[in-house]
Amino acid sequence: MKLYISCFLLLSAAWVFADGTQTWEQSKFDEFEKGTTRSVAIRSEGTLELAPQFKPLYTSPSTYLWAVTTDSAGNVYAAAGSPAQVYRITPDGKSQVIFEPKELQIQALAEHDGVLYAATSPDGKVYSIQLSPASLPANEKKKTASASNSKTGSSKAEKKSDEVGSSQESSANTNAKVFFDPQTKYIWDLAVDKSGQLYVATGDNGQIFRVSKSGEGSLFFKSDEAHIRVLAFDRQGNLLAGSDGSGLIYRITPSGEAFVLYSASKKEITALAVDEDNNIYASGIGEKRPLAPAPPPGAAPPMNQPTVTTGTITIMPAAPQAGAGSSPLAMSTSAGGSEIYKISSDGSPTQLWNSRDELVYALAFERIAGKQRLVAGTGNKGRIFAIRDHGDYTDLVKASANQVTAMANGVDGTLYAATSNLGKVFVLGPSLDSEGNYESDVFDARLFSQWGRMEVRGQGNFELLARSGNVDNPDRNWSPWEKVNFSSPDGSLIKTPPARFIQWKAVLHGGQKTPEIESVILNYRSKNVAPVIDEVAVQVGARFPAGLKSSGESTTVIVGGDNNPQQPKQRMESFAPAATRDRNSIAVRWSAHDDNNDDLVYSLFYRGEGETQWRPLTKDKIADKFYSFDTDLLPDGAYTIKMVASDAPSHSPEDALMAEKESSRFEVDNTPPRIEDLNAAFLPDNGGQIHVTFRANDTFSPIRRAEYSFDANDWQFIEPVGKISDSKTENYDFNIPLPSAVVGEHVVVVRAYDQFDNVGSAKTVVRSQK
Repeated sequence: MKLYISCFLLLSAAWVFADGTQTWEQSKFDEFEKGTTRSVAIRSEGTLELAPQFKPLYTSPSTYLWAVTTDSAGNVYAAAGSPAQVYRITPDGKSQVIFEPKELQIQALAEHDGVLYAATSPDGKVYSIQLSPASLPANEKKKTASASNSKTGSSKAEKKSDEVGSSQESSANTNAKVFFDPQTKYIWDLAVDKSGQLYVATGDNGQIFRVSKSGEGSLFFKSDEAHIRVLAFDRQGNLLAGSDGSGLIYRITPSGEAFVLYSASKKEITALAVDEDNNIYASGIGEKRPLAPAPPPGAAPPMNQPTVTTGTITIMPAAPQAGAGSSPLAMSTSAGGSEIYKISSDGSPTQLWNSRDELVYALAFERIAGKQRLVAGTGNKGRIFAIRDHGDYTDLVKASANQVTAMANGVDGTLYAATSNLGKVFVLGPSLDSEGNYESDVFDARLFSQWGRMEVRGQGNFELLARSGNVDNPDRNWSPWEKVNFSSPDGSLIKTPPARFIQWKAVLHGGQKTPEIESVILNYRSKNVAPVIDEVAVQVGARFPAGLKSSGESTTVIVGGDNNPQQPKQRMESFAPAATRDRNSIAVRWSAHDDNNDDLVYSLFYRGEGETQWRPLTKDKIADKFYSFDTDLLPDGAYTIKMVASDAPSHSPEDALMAEKESSRFEVDNTPPRIEDLNAAFLPDNGGQIHVTFRANDTFSPIRRAEYSFDANDWQFIEPVGKISDSKTENYDFNIPLPSAVVGEHVVVVRAYDQFDNVGSAKTVVRSQK
């Protein structure tokens, strides 16, 4: 039965439920992933639950652990490089180096009947290591003793066994010998069938070799891919192989007949696993790319050995003293993420899971409540996921290393995970942890806030705690964690101080009913702050179209909220669209915002230059962010407009706050210039001219230009006396030449414009003579 639990963090309930209450909710995987877990797993559906036990078993001095396997006595074997070493780790965490070859890397391990096989790279071999009787159960000690009295393997293997450890004298190599040399560049994986035959996956010729118990090897399968990266067996004893290049998954019968089960969308198959029902699971990484054109015949080889990248592992040329430096095999940051595929027992494939960020290096099964569950070891955050058949998944645990590179099942139901960067071995399961903690991400309310009710949806035994502070780092003098007491009669025994930041913590306790948390909602209310008017702009000679409304045609930007749950929604009001030109109007527009996300209303006032009283320009408060009016409402003069913004729609009258801002000074001039003392006279000199004089006068703004028209011809520009038009009064004196044939009455029209394009005109009539 699921419970819906509500608890108060504060006593002031009336304040909490006032206008302006906001919520911070965490109920999705991406939201929970921002927090910090300890023994808590996160399901993709958005649920917190107890994680399997996950403990470090051994921390090696090696940076990279590439493979891991177990024996029937419960010992764990881990392959490392560089330098190349095999560690034997007992169930209590004690370790011993049992093999140190001269090669740089041990890439793969396999154990069968008291013999450990180890494959080295590059230019490596397969070694057999006879495990000591002390590490084996009683029923296998007799097999080991019998095997030590007989000679196995080819003469070639016996000869090469003398070379093991020649560069390093070590007692660790006493029971090791060269078992098989495939004469290839890379050995990627090993697998042993039920009869004890060993299969060796290699590159860069894409070959699989089958090796008998005596060490006699032969080519079992040749692919047209460059690398066979991983091997596994299905329930019918067929060999499964995954390639690098085209991302192919092969099924190969014991007789060597191959069939491609699936061509993945990724280029490299990094892991294979088969469940009890013979369903095949595979992981792929890397984007497929067209093959580069082959070099022309006879082209010289490159001077330097190239770097070979196989997606998961980048193989670089061996340094002169590679053992002293970093590993020659470095983890790749393959682009494009990874995918997990399921090939059902009937052969039908589906893509089960994908991630843009995680790279899957290993697949295995853990057993939960008697059922198998697929788990994936990933990088480059060291996470282990549980993958379910319908595509849902659980982020189980995170290792204190960058990559989970290999996994192997133990005899008691545990799962061992080997990691790189750092080289460690962990034990996963088989039971859930008894207690787990989850700390949420720090929530920034952006303003000093008071915290209200915390609403939790979940089941089982868990506790909630909360703390708050005024810096974004909880370690810098926040309030202590305070437990939320669900059983309190008033539901609000704990006071978390008002602050800007808050964080919650869940403690999950194991029991008969597994604890789960599906949703946490925190109600809060930020202290009301006054609106902010960012700008007020006045445009003389413009008007906004009639019927234009802010809700549909101005630009409103919502910051935070759904796209960023960590930031509350904030409405940023931008300028309205551009006004249209209208010389008889004035357009006012403004931008404003409110950090509380309150609804705002606006009032406009105006005041003339030299005046002290503000007069209302609008009768009612408006919600738009722009306003226009006729210029003839104001006499000629200079003015300032004041904008007042109020958050009254979101608050009671006593709590509402206002802000105001004044515009820049602007001028209104509706009166045109006057034309005074217009005179025109005929001058017979120079073939005849009309001499014109007049004065243009404006009461408010300077005269900007003047023009004349003679007998209804085109307007002609005229300059004032003094050549510069910059005064409220300008005098004009000019001559109009007459055509020789024009005699009689003539009409002269003059006009003058002020700074605001108001125009005044006048005419006169003059008679010319011969």
